[in-house]
Amino acid sequence: MNVKLQEMPIGAKGRVVGFAKAHKFYRRKLLAMGLTPGIEFQVSRLAPLGDPVEITVRGFALTLRKDEAEVLIVEGNES
Repeated sequence: MNVKLQEMPIGAKGRVVGFAKAHKFYRRKLLAMGLTPGIEFQVSRLAPLGDPVEITVRGFALTLRKDEAEVLIVEGNES
């Protein structure tokens, strides 16, 4: 089930499914940061208003602003 990254609770795990049609700059930036389709991540921290969100991916913490997070199409794991 596809969900918004900002709506996932702390500790939730997910997988990057793809990218929304958006400015190519964000897509290239996310790919360069290691957010490739199929990669799994876990939500580490979440600001009170959902911006920014911190995820753990490939063994490091990555903080995404709302505009960047909205480009990701993610699938939440129920765990």
